[in-house]
Amino acid sequence: MTDSNDILKIDTPENITFDYDVAGIGSRFLAALIDTALLILAQLLLLGLFFLIAALVMDMKVLTSDISSWVIAGISILSFLFFWGYYIFFEILWNGQTPGKRWIGLRVIRMDGTPITASEAIIRNLVRIIDFMPTAYGVGVVTMFINSNSRRVGDLAAGTLVVRDHETKELGDISRARVKASDVWAAKDGLPEGFPIEKLSQDELQIIEEFLTRQWDLSNRRPLAQHILASIVTRLGLSHESIPYPRADEILAAIYKAARMDTTG
Repeated sequence: MTDSNDILKIDTPENITFDYDVAGIGSRFLAALIDTALLILAQLLLLGLFFLIAALVMDMKVLTSDISSWVIAGISILSFLFFWGYYIFFEILWNGQTPGKRWIGLRVIRMDGTPITASEAIIRNLVRIIDFMPTAYGVGVVTMFINSNSRRVGDLAAGTLVVRDHETKELGDISRARVKASDVWAAKDGLPEGFPIEKLSQDELQIIEEFLTRQWDLSNRRPLAQHILASIVTRLGLSHESIPYPRADEILAAIYKAARMDTTG
């Protein structure tokens, strides 16, 4: 089973192209295998706890005879919640990653390259039942083979895509993951000459602050920084040729620092 080498190119209105390495069936299978193993382990632990509590509060003879139907119903509900809730919970919490995807280095994103939201995570995973038919992701595997970007039915329904997450986090990155935006002064060369800080809107500053606060949790940190900066440059009517977009994350930090210094006098 081999992985896909497809590259998804996304063009923004500012003529900036982002490249994403599409995850193939092989890597997605390994991630799913890890998630399945974790799911089974978690369910076994929970079921063991369930029966232990039941044994403590009632006679086991009663448990195994008269009320076995509600026990089966309870187990079925727990299995449902685990199967769907596991993927939804982690993809919302970890910005498109489950433990299996994080281990293999994959991430779910929207087709426009932006991070998924809760609605996409819910849709793609509720549709998982169709991908699973008839057994063992039969429909999902066939769909991924047919689709050029290896998208399963859930991805098609939610408008999402699984890509390789090339950014690795070092210990220093993790320690900076939750810093305040006001502490991020990463710009080395400062602002582009003549950048009109005074024309920035509060919404734009808020977007920059949100990016700086969460940047180390984002798989598409640099492309997203370029997209934010390009949108601001377009609105301000500046020339894109004068902006060093490879340093977009540094420039955004410099913009935010300069704006704060301007407002605080």
